[in-house]
Amino acid sequence: MDLRAIQAAAVANKRAKGLNTTDIALEFALLAAEVGEAITAWRRALPDFPEELADIQLYLVALADMTGVDLQDAVEHKMRINEARRYRRDDRGVPIKVTEPTEPGAVR
Repeated sequence: MDLRAIQAAAVANKRAKGLNTTDIALEFALLAAEVGEAITAWRRALPDFPEELADIQLYLVALADMTGVDLQDAVEHKMRINEARRYRRDDRGVPIKVTEPTEPGAVR
């Protein structure tokens, strides 16, 4: 299943269950809560860590749908941008971006 199909299926499931498909701020809040649950599951080595990561993805694709974003296109576009970026390391070893992609309409 590709990301576009996952997005469609996740939103169809939310609609079938009467879950939020219109309140964008609420969906961001629920996504943030899921990130918190995933961090806790990872730190405690809980067996539901993979499910928490999946929850993050499902809330993210719902947000994309609610805002009219084809997430598969957006991710593919962003990956091309990231691949074109170049970095150098500062004296502490921190990567510092030294080039910006010149692609028109680049998403940051």
